[in-house]
Amino acid sequence: MHDYRQLVSLNGRIAVVLGASSGIGQASAHALGQFGAHVICADHDAAGAQATAEQIAAGGGSAEHRAVDAASGADILALAEQVLVRHGQVDVAVSTPALNIRKRILDYTDDEFDQVMNLNLKGAFHFLRAFGRPMTQRRCGSLILCSSMRAVTLEPGLGIYAASKAGIAQLVKGFAAEVGEYGVRVNAVMPSIIETRLTAPLKERRDIYDTYAAHTVFNRWGQASEVGAAVAFLASDAASYVTGSSLSVDGGWTAIDGPPTGLTQTRPSQ
Repeated sequence: MHDYRQLVSLNGRIAVVLGASSGIGQASAHALGQFGAHVICADHDAAGAQATAEQIAAGGGSAEHRAVDAASGADILALAEQVLVRHGQVDVAVSTPALNIRKRILDYTDDEFDQVMNLNLKGAFHFLRAFGRPMTQRRCGSLILCSSMRAVTLEPGLGIYAASKAGIAQLVKGFAAEVGEYGVRVNAVMPSIIETRLTAPLKERRDIYDTYAAHTVFNRWGQASEVGAAVAFLASDAASYVTGSSLSVDGGWTAIDGPPTGLTQTRPSQ
């Protein structure tokens, strides 16, 4: 019989979280730390990354922090090299940073397109390459990216962002196919509307907040902790047969066509 409690344990694992200063990245770092991993909290916001690491340590966990520009391939590679020198291994690597410039495609400039793609998609490529290489050499590891339900459903003004997130989903599949023989798993989480610092302006507009909430089957926004829990699952041996997937953490947004209102109540069959 399996010890299922042990399957979710991350004791002794070395985990890197890029984007750890806030939101989903911060929640992921906390979740991994509480399950026993030593967490390297990385972010361009060095003070924020330090604060997250200190919070993990204050809760009885183990963490450190690094200042990293997620749009810089050189910075990401340097981070991987530093972690390997200091710890000798990387067991889990998570990347969550993203940029959304909400504009219609006809209004996009080349520079804005490059900003979104360089961070969201090219950054994901740099991340997979930098951390995937040492994992294939050790023949184990879990890589986790952050896609979005916008990879499959969107609205005007989100075309470029959605393309970058759909690209991440395909990178995950492609890389999973390439590194599976080395025992390395590659997955993504695919959140819908989550309450974070970046979505705070939307929350302040009650009409928008309620409209988005109504697109989920729960009629509410998600919490960053709910995505962090999914990240911890994908990082653990409980997900040992899960790779190449984008795990929806969207409150059912992509399961239904529009708000679940005005439905006739049905009684379960006996």
